[in-house]
Amino acid sequence: MPRLETEWIRTSMRTPGILIFGMVFAPCGLILNLIATAAPNWRTLNNLPNTPTSNYIQQGIWDICSASTITTGLTCNLQDTLYFSNQIIRVAQGLMVASLIVTLIGLCIAIPGVRCWTDRPNWILAGLGGLVFFLSGVMTIIPIAWYTHILNSVTTVSPTIDVRVGYCIILGYIGGIFEILAGIVMSVGICRCCGGKNRGERRIEEVTGPRFSHQRQPQRRVDVPSLNRPRSSASSVPYSKDSLDEDVSFPRAKSNQARPVNNSYGGRPYDADL
Repeated sequence: MPRLETEWIRTSMRTPGILIFGMVFAPCGLILNLIATAAPNWRTLNNLPNTPTSNYIQQGIWDICSASTITTGLTCNLQDTLYFSNQIIRVAQGLMVASLIVTLIGLCIAIPGVRCWTDRPNWILAGLGGLVFFLSGVMTIIPIAWYTHILNSVTTVSPTIDVRVGYCIILGYIGGIFEILAGIVMSVGICRCCGGKNRGERRIEEVTGPRFSHQRQPQRRVDVPSLNRPRSSASSVPYSKDSLDEDVSFPRAKSNQARPVNNSYGGRPYDADL
């Protein structure tokens, strides 16, 4: 006997929560990673020798700038061949740019899959977009974590110099985690699990209600006696006077015979008789 396939139905026209989560977190991660890639502040060098204590240097993966705590101006395009020739810088440049491109590709895949204007998303495309988001997040975390691990040894610095983590590292961690979470959550939609709750779906028999049919009490059948009786030719009712006389289970009172009316009256009429 062939096995019947379970049918599923969406109980709401809203976009499933896992897709909303992914489509919000992925663009946020893209913006944070873009700032972390372009801004020249992966680490800061303070207490520089032969310089005022208010001056410090910001080093990124594309540029190096000099700043001061007194003024708001920046002097960029500083040259440091030893710093840019380090392996981590070249790896970070490639992976951060690749992460941005992969995130854009993931959005191009996921947006048609989400399809907010239809009653059912394309879960395969949405799930593939989630996998791409996950990959882009990993590509961001790798150079960020590597740079943080060798923060003090990216280039040889004087022991008196205070090396600090820049804000690009913080934004890169947050952006990468956002994309990884978005990818994991959206990828859950590829396979239906938790009784279809991950997709916002329910079994069609649960919606139509057959599962409660076994709880209903069967209706009680009552046999009604037939009232068909022979009709009288002189009457339109389904019985006759003779049938009533025959079908009587109790004695009847005797009816008075018709008495002749005496119209002769010799007495005087009274007022009550008028």
